[in-house]
Amino acid sequence: MYIAMNRFKVAPGSEAAFEHLWTSRDSHLSGVPGFVEFHLLRGPRRDDHVLYSSHTIWQDFAAFEGWTKSEAFRAAHRNAGSAGRGDAPAYMGHPEFEGFEVIQTVK
Repeated sequence: MYIAMNRFKVAPGSEAAFEHLWTSRDSHLSGVPGFVEFHLLRGPRRDDHVLYSSHTIWQDFAAFEGWTKSEAFRAAHRNAGSAGRGDAPAYMGHPEFEGFEVIQTVK
């Protein structure tokens, strides 16, 4: 398996807009070969931001890489650059990507 994560620093007061943006969008993931599941995580609150992470699980790195080169990926990220404008949440910088190859799973 492969886990892909993006960390977002969201300005205080923008949490509801950020969560609405993510929970109401069409991720285009359901039909992508190798996609397993998606999670949106809310992390700790700091003085200047609230930490969030998007977390996807893939069958393997090749499936994730295929997603990043797909039309579904482009469609899912089409409006990503509009964050922080209008009613959109205020991000603090670009998201930080982290990718992990799964070594062990215990169920």
